[in-house]
Amino acid sequence: MMYALNFISPHNEKLLMARQKTATIRPGDIRDTYQENSLVWITFGSKYGPKKKLYRAMIDRVLIKKYTDLTTSELEHQNPDIKTVEELIALFENIYEKQIHIDDVVTVIHFSEVQEQ
Repeated sequence: MMYALNFISPHNEKLLMARQKTATIRPGDIRDTYQENSLVWITFGSKYGPKKKLYRAMIDRVLIKKYTDLTTSELEHQNPDIKTVEELIALFENIYEKQIHIDDVVTVIHFSEVQEQ
């Protein structure tokens, strides 16, 4: 079965197409869905709408941690414009329309493009 990492923000589409986004931070523990060394489609589109396939990627690393433990590097790979955990939480509260606590768990998924020959 092939999974997809879908992105909904137009800003993310630009980062993905420029290959500047190589990680995603998702709320909760979803390591069972996205396992290391598995192939996924990187897609862009609204939650319940059509999706555009951008490219295939391999999941290189999956980490479970709290917001408070996220590193500057992880934030940068998620979105170069986000400099602090507080900025990420504010963004996620807007996207997911729910309150987030700094001690909540997230899944950090590092991925790299699989280039077709």
